[in-house]
Amino acid sequence: MSIRIPYGRQTIDDSDVHAVSETLRSDWLTQGPKVEEFEAALAAYCGAKHAVAFSNGTAALHAAYFAAGLKKGDEFLTSPITFASTATAGIWQGAKPVFIDIDPETGNIDVKACEKAMTAKTRALVPIDYAGRPADLAACRKLAKTKGLVVIEDACHALGADYGEKKVGSLSDMTVFSFHPVKSITTGEGGAVLTDNLDFKNRLSEFRTHGIRRGEDWLYSVETQGLNYRLTDLQAALGLSQLKKLDGFIAKRREIARRYDEAFTGWDELETPSGAVEDSAWHLYVIRLRGALASKRREIFQALRRAGIGVQVHYIPVYFHPFYRNLGYSKGLCPKAEAFYARIISLPIYPGLTSAQQEEVVKTLRRVLNELGAGAHAR
Repeated sequence: MSIRIPYGRQTIDDSDVHAVSETLRSDWLTQGPKVEEFEAALAAYCGAKHAVAFSNGTAALHAAYFAAGLKKGDEFLTSPITFASTATAGIWQGAKPVFIDIDPETGNIDVKACEKAMTAKTRALVPIDYAGRPADLAACRKLAKTKGLVVIEDACHALGADYGEKKVGSLSDMTVFSFHPVKSITTGEGGAVLTDNLDFKNRLSEFRTHGIRRGEDWLYSVETQGLNYRLTDLQAALGLSQLKKLDGFIAKRREIARRYDEAFTGWDELETPSGAVEDSAWHLYVIRLRGALASKRREIFQALRRAGIGVQVHYIPVYFHPFYRNLGYSKGLCPKAEAFYARIISLPIYPGLTSAQQEEVVKTLRRVLNELGAGAHAR
């Protein structure tokens, strides 16, 4: 099976190659001045005071849980419609994820349900900006302020997204980004945590570098049980080059989302993502299948893949995975999230997707639906 049009991919040009090549010829390959430059540029773009770069988004999540002080016996509230590391990174700190159901219109966490699930052990609220659309961050902040929680926003999908007059990255106690190749920009692998809190910034910085605090001359001290989660200068150079093109990347993603919306107008058995095209970073374009289509999702998925269209499903609810089942979580915990999962398929969306390729995706989907006898209303 050859996938000709993937669901996502990086966009690399000669300026990116040149930026990395220049750094290869410099005195720094690992963590050096390019990392600091990238952090400063990222913070400035998002309107945050501090950015701390990490080796990947999962490492950034782990560091954020550490900086927030999560420990054994603590709980944090999050959504099951996410990649598993959102929850697993908190478990590494000994904390317990409490999975909260979603708003089925957006795929984002239901903040009202969060308040009902809180206990004396709840220490953090971890909303996910699903598919690039910001969660209800105002409601998250209000609840957190009232209850004394730390908001750790998993914005791995949402670099470049807007929330009101502000950019995602400046709205939560800590905001976590990923720079995996399918994300808004890439550093190969990489991540970052943005914050306005200097104490969080210092804890994040120490944690990513073995827990080391530097002294005078050769002296240093290991203050905490940190890890080696550092980004390299090579990666930071790529990130800096990519960051200059971020607004253009997001504009292209939004254009693709508009074209899908227009193409699917009148397809009565499909639901398109809700919300304004102008707000989301459009990491994913997720259609939802209605009626008889939902029961044929696997057939639709397999037929599209056989045709070379690299569709995907984002995500299997986290607590469905065996690791979480072994911890005592069971199906039925979040009914809306489970029903959402049963109906979704992610279609290709990335800056390099051409209009001809997108038209092929739409035409192939139409053909597959008609062949399965479920597309009578598609026109």
